[in-house]
Amino acid sequence: MNRGHWFVFAVASLAWLFDCLDQQLFILARNSALEALAPKGADLGRLAGAATAIFVAGWALGGLIFGSVGDRIGRAKTLALTVLMYSIFTGLSAFATSVPMFEAFRFLTGLGVGGVFGLSVALVADSLPDGARPHALGVLQALSAVGNVTAGAIGIFVGWLETWKITPGSAWSWMFLIGALPAFLCVFIQIRLKEPEKWVKARAAGKITGVQFGSYRSLLGDPRWRGRALMGMLLCVSGVIGLWGIGFFSPELTKDVIGRMLKSENIAPEKIKGYSTMWTGLTLIFQNLGAFAGMMIFTKLASRHGRKPVFALGFICALLSTVLVFKYFNTRSDIFWMLPMMGFFQLSLFAGFAIYLPELFPVSLRSTGTSFCYNVGRFVAAGGPFFMGELRAWFAHGANTPEAKLLAFRNAGCWMSGIFLLGLMALPFLPETKGRPLPEDAP
Repeated sequence: MNRGHWFVFAVASLAWLFDCLDQQLFILARNSALEALAPKGADLGRLAGAATAIFVAGWALGGLIFGSVGDRIGRAKTLALTVLMYSIFTGLSAFATSVPMFEAFRFLTGLGVGGVFGLSVALVADSLPDGARPHALGVLQALSAVGNVTAGAIGIFVGWLETWKITPGSAWSWMFLIGALPAFLCVFIQIRLKEPEKWVKARAAGKITGVQFGSYRSLLGDPRWRGRALMGMLLCVSGVIGLWGIGFFSPELTKDVIGRMLKSENIAPEKIKGYSTMWTGLTLIFQNLGAFAGMMIFTKLASRHGRKPVFALGFICALLSTVLVFKYFNTRSDIFWMLPMMGFFQLSLFAGFAIYLPELFPVSLRSTGTSFCYNVGRFVAAGGPFFMGELRAWFAHGANTPEAKLLAFRNAGCWMSGIFLLGLMALPFLPETKGRPLPEDAP
């Protein structure tokens, strides 16, 4: 890799890192924001599920739109547009004055967030040498955990301020303001980024041969790519619902458990919110430390043993570890080993998506196909958080005590974990790509 390769890798990684920072800040701030904005007596569990579903739906739509645009007009300029979009609306989320306004800002943020993954991995896949490509893509995805950990650190810092400096209950707005700044600055770096030479040449040749770039008709109409797109989508649905419908509700599990412990320790009521925010930030940090290790190890194993067998192992372990956490997480010390384990297996799958998806499609459809798999799946996955909220409400039917509600939440998480089996079922219908060249366009 030369300096140009490293620059492309760094810019794409930063875009995805700050994208993930925004996602995690939303998870940390979600319940506090809804508690501040919703009318008294509102069901916060259902509102949290609905807000997450709206965000993920925006993410899915943005991925579809900008994935196609990236194949048509270029990965680099489209990536800069999506980063600018999610940074602006992340900042505006801090000024929401009602639940509908907050949900609207999160939907618009999701549009920008959704385009980044497909564009980043397509940019790296088209720019870097074949020997470096899978390792770079795996590391790009692993660096997303740095964004996640940074979000946790921001949560701890703002939670600490909330215990003595800022108004209790306002931490959520500060998180969104802090999170908007680095992404906005990243846009000025991306202006220097050039389009991959491979894409420029293929685009010029496509005008002569008639190859359609960024065409969903080509993606789904050609039998060579249709099966890969549909099965790749199911692969991603499994991982995305497992993470966003279950795994990223771990801060709520922590809040319930830690909140009960803080009350038993006679902590002053006005300080419980701040301490609770600090502990949920710590939850995300340890969950994502495990995620970083999982993604790096997945990358190494997939490069050595192939993509499909490592995916199969990952889905099985993600199922088992998620059930373990939701069933048995009960003390502070569990944060330091249970959550890293769940993060290790759940997030390791996403390194596989970064490596595997661009290897399924030709250059004219690389961003489109990757975004289709990763983001059409999100339309289905958007129902995951909503279903989690409804399932929890169903298990808690008639329950009035905090203990009964917590048990309902645990049961919902355990049952939802079965979604990881969907990924296992999709694997036999997909090709092994280890050691094979990227697919080429045919006129």
